This record gives sequence, C-alpha cells and structure tokens, in this order.
Amino acid sequence: MPHHPNKHRGFPLQAEPVTGRETTAELLSRAYLSYGGREIRHAYELLVRAIRENHIIFLTFSGALTPADLARGCINPLIERGIIDVICTTGANLYHDVHRSLGFVLEEGTPHVDDRTLREERIIRIYDIFFDEDVLLDTDRFFSEVMRQPEFQRSMTTAEFHDRLGQYVTELERQRREPVHPSLLATCFRHRVPIFCGAPQDGSIFLNAVKLKKEAPDTFRFQLDALEDVFEFSAYQYWAKTQAPGKMTILILGGGVPKNYTLQGEPLLSQIFGIDTEGFDIDIQISDANVHTGGLSGCPASEGHTWGKTSADCVINSIFCHGDVTQIFPLLTHAVAQQDLRKEPRRLADLREDVLANLHAALRNRQ
Repeated sequence: MPHHPNKHRGFPLQAEPVTGRETTAELLSRAYLSYGGREIRHAYELLVRAIRENHIIFLTFSGALTPADLARGCINPLIERGIIDVICTTGANLYHDVHRSLGFVLEEGTPHVDDRTLREERIIRIYDIFFDEDVLLDTDRFFSEVMRQPEFQRSMTTAEFHDRLGQYVTELERQRREPVHPSLLATCFRHRVPIFCGAPQDGSIFLNAVKLKKEAPDTFRFQLDALEDVFEFSAYQYWAKTQAPGKMTILILGGGVPKNYTLQGEPLLSQIFGIDTEGFDIDIQISDANVHTGGLSGCPASEGHTWGKTSADCVINSIFCHGDVTQIFPLLTHAVAQQDLRKEPRRLADLREDVLANLHAALRNRQ
C-alpha cells in the first residue's frame, strides 16, 4: 500500500478478517495493526530483517525465564537455527535450567497460596511455579562436583566458565535414559554460542563456588576475571562490526544487568578505547519496564544512542514491546520457525582467540 503524501503519516489501517488459516506471520501482518499489537508486529519484522541480512545477533534475558522453560521452548530453537550468536543472561537462569537435566520436574502451582505453608512443606515458589527444595540441594551438589574438577582450577571469564559447564551438562543429559530436551548450557556448548553473565556472584552457581573456596582454600583456585570478561565481551562486539556484513542486532528480553552488560561494550570501545564502532544497528526489546522511571530496563534505543550504544540508524530501526516476555516471545519464535528462517551458524566460541586478537590488534594500531 502507498504511503500517505504527508511524510509524518503512514499506511492506512485496514485489517483482514481472521480466518484461522493464516500463518503466524500473516496473522501479525493482518491483525496486529496498532498499539501493543503493532509493537509485536514490528518486532517480528525487525527480527526477520536481522536474520535475512545476516546480522550477528546478541540475546540478553533476565527474570525467571528458565524455570518457565522458555529456554527449551523458544531460545534453544533459535540457537539451533543459527539465529542467536552470543548470549548474556543471569546466573540464576543458567542454574535453574539444569534442574530438568537432572531429572526434576517443575510444576504449575498458584500465586494464591499461603507461603508459610509452602515453607513448612519445603516447596519453593516462583510466582506460579512450584518445586521441592531438594531440587535446589541436588543442583547445588551437581555444580559443586563439577567445579571441583581440575580444569576449573584457574582464572577464567564467564564465557569460558559456561562453556566448560556446558560440556558437563551435555554429558549429564547424554547419560539420562529417558528423553530430555537439552538445557541452554548444553545447547550453547553444542552450537558454540558464548554465554556471558554480568553479575555471576548474584546466583547459586557462584554461591557454591564460595562454599568450595572456604572448604579448600589451598586447592580450590577457581575464580572469574571481571576485567577480562568485559574485554572479551566487547571483543565479540568489535568482531561483529569488523566482519562482513558488519551489522549487529540486540534482542532484549526483560532488562536488568544482562541488558546493560551487553550495551556497555560500545561505550568501552568508543569512549574508553577510542575505537569507533557506532553501536548496535537493530534493537528489539520485550519488557514490562517503564521508561519514565529513568531505569536502564525501560531505556529505548534512542536514549541508548546518546551513549553511543546504538547507531543513528538504530534509533528508527528499533522497537520496545511493552509486555510480558512469556506472552510475546513464543509468538515471535513460532513465526520464525513457521517461516523456516535461519542463519548460517557462526560458532563464535570456536573463534574466541581470533576475536580477542582482532581487538588487541585494533588497540595496537590506535596507539
């Protein structure tokens, strides 16, 4: 349909009757015309563009998404299609995603319950998700045993750490007799997708490391190097801007530390190192956060542009879907899968040394 001659006006709003025979993509284009619906449609359109233009896509997600099994349901399928190249999330999401790999079942509960009774029955609640306290205790034992292994007794970045954890979880799932959909850690290990965590100490995996250090201070030498972690993450972003096609997209589910940790790579490169990278080219956000509180979680791409986190083009190539991730993201994933959209997998974890060397060389040339 033609644009209105006035440049400040757009397409005529004209819905097509819903018949039930539409694909999800067709439904989005024909019935999601305005308000929050338009935001979802535009998010899908931008995601399709990022895939078809072969952007390096960074996924960030916060909140209790893995207890709701959103990783197995939505994130893993995108990884398997080569769509997600790098991830930043919380330690809690990685911890809780292993419960099912250990054979535990998380159940649908209700928020309308006396939590004092649940505590007496040793039942943990995440809003409307219930599981036994033993789930936590056995998961703690698993991570403690893994982190005692020799290859963990050194300093490493969170991406290195999660890659090694993914190898152990992959083997755990292989040994299970009953069918199990792989965890996020195992899926990223197999497809060589780096996973970063901006606040690893704020999660139970790291709490077990604290215990191991106090139990064996002379032999437990594992530690996470925060300085190298930030450098490595920014190196992947510099790589994205210096390799063909030189474009990158950020897909944000929620907000919080993962969002900021991912977006801070560009200020580090441009303002601290003096290497201009222009920031992300497409910005897709799904969050219930509000912008008027001044918090980072509700910050749109245009505000991020003032910090150098997003490019000038990204100011218009962006969308903020206001709503619950669990309501919106499965719809977008379904549309992508139904259209059989995919990218050539980059397997960036295998390129780690080249990625780091690329940024080191840029720093030397700058001097």
